[in-house]
Parts: sequence; structure tokens; C-alpha cells
Amino acid sequence: MSNARAFISPSDLTFSWDGCHRCLWLYYNHQVKAPNFMPLVAELADMQERYFIGASSEHLHAAIPAGKVHSHGGFVQSRPIRVDGQDSAFAIRGKYDLVMEFPDGTYGVIDCKFQARDNDKSDFYSPQLEAYAFALENPAKGEPKKISSLGLLVWSPVRPRGNASVGFGLELSCSWYPIQRNPEALAARLKDFIGVITAEVPVAKPTCDQCRYISTRREILGNE
Repeated sequence: MSNARAFISPSDLTFSWDGCHRCLWLYYNHQVKAPNFMPLVAELADMQERYFIGASSEHLHAAIPAGKVHSHGGFVQSRPIRVDGQDSAFAIRGKYDLVMEFPDGTYGVIDCKFQARDNDKSDFYSPQLEAYAFALENPAKGEPKKISSLGLLVWSPVRPRGNASVGFGLELSCSWYPIQRNPEALAARLKDFIGVITAEVPVAKPTCDQCRYISTRREILGNE
């Protein structure tokens, strides 16, 4: 299929997987995806990453293992994903937020989050972070990096500061949520994910707003 995707995005292993599998299938087989309007998200994420360029771990959060920021906003691509002992037609490709370098020669992957409320979503984001680790440890090109640490660095708004004469600012809380390595869980998620996007069209998720809109629109307007 000429429009089919050959690369799996790490973020699709979380939000898209937990969403509607019919929409997921359409995206990976036909590049059809609903517009996703998220104002300020990209700008805030870029600001957060750039603020920590070259920083030591204690500058990010005291609980992060001792080290320094090695790189930010880098693209990674893995070798083909193996399913049941055989190379599949798919690989991981995506853009990480921060990679830390530790004194023992290992590395860590940090995903920066700007959340309205400070809560621990490490279980939800674990497959995404593990996918970055897989791509860094099994790169399509270049030297592999041993990943010893994964985690979420979460900023959440607390209160505004300042005034009109000196300028306004926003006080933020900062939390660190480590994620335990779990390559086996990633392998299982990837097998299920590839199984869905390579099978027949799945049924729509009953709660999928996009699918319900399309169905209702068709009922009202027919083939228009």
C-alpha cells in the first residue's frame, strides 16, 4: 500500500493506542488523521527542553541520577522491530525531549511534560519512553547507547507572579517520575500494535468522537 507508514511513532503507543483502533488503522494505512489543535503545547515543550540544554541533573530535579544533559530534541530510528523472532516491516522513529549522560557511560531518556495538574502518569507513558530507549539501544545507524534511566519531568502551573510594571511570570512546580525499564512490555505492545495496523479494518471505538461525527454526518447528508 503506497500510503502505508513504515515507522511507528513512540507517542502512538500511548494516546493513539488507547484511543480508537479504527482511526489508528486509517492513519497507518492511508495517512488519514483528524486535525489535532493543541495551542501552546509545542511552544511550551520547546521552551522547557531548551531551558535545560547542557544542564546538570540537579538543575533539572534533585531526584534524577547524577549526570548532565547530553542532547535535546533529537530524532531516533531503530532497526526493524522483531515479532515472533522475525523482522517486521516496521521500525521505531520519533523525536525525544532530553537524553542524559551519566558518569558510568550509560544514558537516560527524559520526557518533558507541561501538565495542568501535577500527577504521576508514568505507567501511561512507559511504552513511549521505552520505545525511545529501544531506538537508542538498537539504532538503524550509528553506535547504540545503553539506557539505564527513564522518566518524566513534569511542570505544572502554581500561581501567577509579577505585575504590569515589572512584567508577569508563572510559578511552576517541578516533579520527577522515574519509569522502570520494561522491554518485555514494550515488545508485547508492539506486537499488538502491529497486529492491529496490519489486519482488516477494526470496528470503531464506541466513544470515538471522530467516528461518531462521521457516521452521524453520513446519516444526515447521505453521500454528500
